[in-house]
Amino acid sequence: MSVLALLVASAPTGAAEQLAGSKGDSRFPVYFAPGTVGGCGKHYKGYVAAGGHSAYAMTPFNWATEFTICGAYLNAPSQKAAEALALKSCQSARSKYKVTTAGACAIAASK
Repeated sequence: MSVLALLVASAPTGAAEQLAGSKGDSRFPVYFAPGTVGGCGKHYKGYVAAGGHSAYAMTPFNWATEFTICGAYLNAPSQKAAEALALKSCQSARSKYKVTTAGACAIAASK
């Protein structure tokens, strides 16, 4: 093994960790019922693909309720800011659509 290869192999990875493709810190499972229509699946995929601090908020899934509301915020300056803005987005959508959900908006995942 050459010296250069040894240095690359022992380089710290924590500082250069990529957020893109990561599901981040999951607080509860994100689930979409088969045949679900709407933008929540698209927003979640965008959240996972985002390279910066991002968050995904949604109402809990429950088979007894027909609707799930969500919100996301991508590439915020910090994880805390992303969480606050994603929660605000979800709450705004929930008040706009006025449908019965299984509960209030909560952060499902953030990074």
